[in-house]
Amino acid sequence: MIRITRRGFAALAGAAVLARKALAQNDPAPLIERAIPSSGERLPAVGLGTAQIFDSNDEQTQHAAAQVIGTLVEARGRVVDTASSYGEAESVLGKLIASAALRDKLFIATKLEEPDAAELKRSLARLETAKVDLLQLHNVRDPQQSLAQFKAWRTQGLCRYIGITSTFRGDFAAVEAVLGRERPDFVQIDYSLDDREAEKRILPLAAEVKAGVLTALPFGHGRLFRAVRGQPIPDWATGFAGSWAQFFLKYLLGDERVTAVIPGTSDPAHMADNLGAMRGALPDQEQRKRMAAFIDGL
Repeated sequence: MIRITRRGFAALAGAAVLARKALAQNDPAPLIERAIPSSGERLPAVGLGTAQIFDSNDEQTQHAAAQVIGTLVEARGRVVDTASSYGEAESVLGKLIASAALRDKLFIATKLEEPDAAELKRSLARLETAKVDLLQLHNVRDPQQSLAQFKAWRTQGLCRYIGITSTFRGDFAAVEAVLGRERPDFVQIDYSLDDREAEKRILPLAAEVKAGVLTALPFGHGRLFRAVRGQPIPDWATGFAGSWAQFFLKYLLGDERVTAVIPGTSDPAHMADNLGAMRGALPDQEQRKRMAAFIDGL
């Protein structure tokens, strides 16, 4: 059995303090959750992405993962998204989750590059779990792609939900074809306040086929933070956003078709800030239009 180290416990405790401070500012507001359309199961609306975050299985990365995951769990977040192609991220997460007995507290999503049984077996071994909550086919490019094997794995109990992903607008046509024909439980798509193509093409179809939506790259590879560097949040947005991160995330959550946003971070303070977006008011449609116009005007 893997045992969490004393340092790991300290990291989790420190992260918990940060999370409690973040929650203390938002306690009056209920947690924003969204139902998975295919089942009705509800998920907290802010999770964690791990691309290029936990790809090295070294002591520094393990320490950061313990802090960030601890912050997520303390704030009642659940969704953690990773992939077999994210370096050592599955191993980092698997060791931490097993050591701290967090499996039942998390909704684990991972991705495979191909419907390959060996790749799935490797992912489950690295994550130290018998099944994942969501298994996704990563970066769909072929409009004729079948999800038959993923559906078989779901039937076998190796995953509870299946999905597809893409972070390339040029592949949206393939995503649309597979989403409409195969009707997976989830679609994960590149969607941010400065890249809203998914609003027109993917979200309406996802709603039609009853697929949940995870938003990858909700900060646009950092473009959004660079665009507003040195600027305060507009006065008209302070009623629903306490930071720029919350401003960007709440724009996405203002669309009820979005199930969860999954920003990536290795900083527990940033994780706590992101988690603030799943409490408090959300912008209405007129406010969302104003937010989009504000960013477009920068």
